[in-house]
Amino acid sequence: MRRHDSVERLQSLQNATLESIARGEELAVVMVDLCKRVEALAPGVVCSVVTVDDDFRLRPLAAPSLPPAYGEAVNGTPIGPRVGSCGTAIYRKSPVEVTDIATDPHWEGYRELVLPLGLNACWSSPIAARDGRVVGSFAFYYRDPRGATPFERRIVATCVHLCAIAIEHAEVSARNHRLAYFDTLTGLPNRARFNEAIAQTTSGPRSGFGLMLIDIDHLKAVNDTMGHAVGDLLIEAIGSRLAEVAPKGTAFRIGGDEFAVLLPDCDKAGQLRSVASAILAAMHTPIDCEGTTIVPSVTIGGAIAGEDGADSVTLRQNADFALYHAKETRRGGYVRFKGGLRTSMTRRIQAIRSVGDALSGGRLIPYYQPIIRLDNGEIRGMEALARLRLDDGRVVAAGEFQDALLDPKLAYRISNQMLPAIATDMAQWLREGLPIPHVGLNVTSADFQKGDLVQRIVRAFERVQVPLEHLVVEITEQVIMGGRRDGVGRTMEALRERGILVALDDFGTGFASLTHLLDFPVDTIKIDKSFVGGIEGGARSGAIVEALIGVASRLGMRIVAEGIENEGQARRLAGMGCRLGQGYHYARPMPAEAVPAFVGSFSRAASGSRPRPAASAA
Repeated sequence: MRRHDSVERLQSLQNATLESIARGEELAVVMVDLCKRVEALAPGVVCSVVTVDDDFRLRPLAAPSLPPAYGEAVNGTPIGPRVGSCGTAIYRKSPVEVTDIATDPHWEGYRELVLPLGLNACWSSPIAARDGRVVGSFAFYYRDPRGATPFERRIVATCVHLCAIAIEHAEVSARNHRLAYFDTLTGLPNRARFNEAIAQTTSGPRSGFGLMLIDIDHLKAVNDTMGHAVGDLLIEAIGSRLAEVAPKGTAFRIGGDEFAVLLPDCDKAGQLRSVASAILAAMHTPIDCEGTTIVPSVTIGGAIAGEDGADSVTLRQNADFALYHAKETRRGGYVRFKGGLRTSMTRRIQAIRSVGDALSGGRLIPYYQPIIRLDNGEIRGMEALARLRLDDGRVVAAGEFQDALLDPKLAYRISNQMLPAIATDMAQWLREGLPIPHVGLNVTSADFQKGDLVQRIVRAFERVQVPLEHLVVEITEQVIMGGRRDGVGRTMEALRERGILVALDDFGTGFASLTHLLDFPVDTIKIDKSFVGGIEGGARSGAIVEALIGVASRLGMRIVAEGIENEGQARRLAGMGCRLGQGYHYARPMPAEAVPAFVGSFSRAASGSRPRPAASAA
C-alpha cells in the first residue's frame, strides 16, 4: 500500500470513529466498527479492545474476529504481571509486545486460550484517560510469531487515542445518565426515571400493574433532632430494604422522604397488599445510625391501574390520596385507594392551597377572646385565635379551614405568623396600660416536631421588648399524645423555665387526661366546652367538672372554663370553685383594634355591677 493511500485510509478511520462517537452510538458498537476497519486496513491482524472495571478485572468490549467463547473465558480475569498481553499491559501501564505466545512467560496459564485459534503473537497497548487512569487496552493478534510493522504501530497509536476518547465519552454519558435518572444516596432510579416508567407502562398494551407510594415516617423529626447525616443513613437503609423486597427494578426514590414501587403484572388487590406487607415487615429490623438505634417506619398508599385510574396522572393522584389517608388513619401501615378518599382529600388539598395562599398574602390575622374572672368580671387575659381574611373580605374562623391544619407544614406556618403578630399586639396593649396580663397562643404538634418553638417565641417577644411571662402557650392532649413524650416534655420544661405559662387546652377530650397531668405539669387547665355546656342540665357533666376543678386546685393549677354561653353556666361554675372562664357570654373573638374599646366598656360594666354580656366586636 502506498504511503499516501495508507495515510488517507487512516484518516478516514479516525473520522468515521469520531463521527460515531459524536452521534452517541453505543461504545461497543463504536469499538466493533473500529476493529473491523483496522482489520481491513491491516490484513492478517486480529484486533480486540478490552476495558478494566473498578475491581481491576478485564471486561472484553470488542473482538469481532475472535469467537465468543474467548471473550467469555477472559471476562472477569483480574489484571496482573502475567495475565497475557492485555492484563499485563493494563497492570504495568505500558505496552506489552509478545512475539511468541507459546514460550513467553506473560502467557503462562492463558496461552491455551489463543494457540488453538492459530494466534501466536500479541501486542497490547494500554488505553489511558486524560486523568492518567488506565481504562483498557488495544491489542493486535498475529498468526505468525512476529512483531508489529511501522505502519501497524501508526495504526495502534491512532486507535489507542480514539479508544481513549470513546471510553471517556461513554463514561461521561453514563455518569450524566446516572445523575439524571438515579438517586445518588440510595442508588435507586429517581423521579425522572419513575415518570418515564409509569408513562411507558400506561401508554403500552393494556396489562395490569400496581402503584405504591411510600413515605418515611418522622424523617423530619430525625433530621431535626439527630442531624441530617443520621437522616441520610435512615433513607439509605430504607432504600436498600425496598430494593431487596420489591421485585427487581420496580423501586424508585421520587422525593426527599418518598419512594414508589411500580409493579408490573399486578391486577389484583391481594398482590399489591402482599408486596406492601413484605415492605412493612422488612422495616421492623432496627438500624444503627452513628450509635443511635432507629426502627424504620413507612406508610404506604396503593392503587391499581384500571380500577383506580386508567392514565398515569389519575393513578398517581389516587395513590397519593390513599397515602395521605394512611398517614392520617394508619401511620406505619398500608391503605389502598377507594372512591370516597378522592372527595375528602380533594377538599383537604383545596383547603391547604387556600390557606397557603392566604398565608403568602399576609391575610392571616389574630382575633382575641377575653378570659374573665367569674366572681368580679376582671379581665385576666386573652386567647389569640387564628382567622383568615378571604379574597372577598370575609373573615373566617379556624373551623372553616380545619382540614388544612392537619398539614404539619401549614400548621407551622400559621403559628410562625401568629407569634410576631400577637407579640406586637401585646406590646401595644402594655404601652396603653390595658389590664391584660397574658395572651394565649395555640400551638400544634408541628411546632414541637420542628424543635425551635422556644427560640421562635423568644425572638418574637424580644423584638418588641415584651417579657415572656405575658405569654401562655396552649397545647391539647392530642399534641402530647402525638409527639415524642421526651421531646414535648423537654420543650414544656424549657418554656416554663423562661417564665412562659403552659395551658392544657380542651381538657377532657383526649385519653388518660389525669395521667397527662402527672407526666406533663402545666400551669392552667382549660375545661372543654363540651363539659361546660352540660353542667346546667346534666348531673354527670357537673360531677366531672367539679372533680376536675378539685384535682386542679389540689395540684396548684388554675382552671379556665371554655364555652360559657350564659349567666347560669357562669354562676354554676363559680359555685364549683372555678375562677376563670371565657365564651360568647362575655365576648366573641375580636380583632386587635377592637380590644381597647372592649376592655374599657367591660371594665366599667364590671365595676358597677356583676358583669354583663358584651356586644360582639366581630
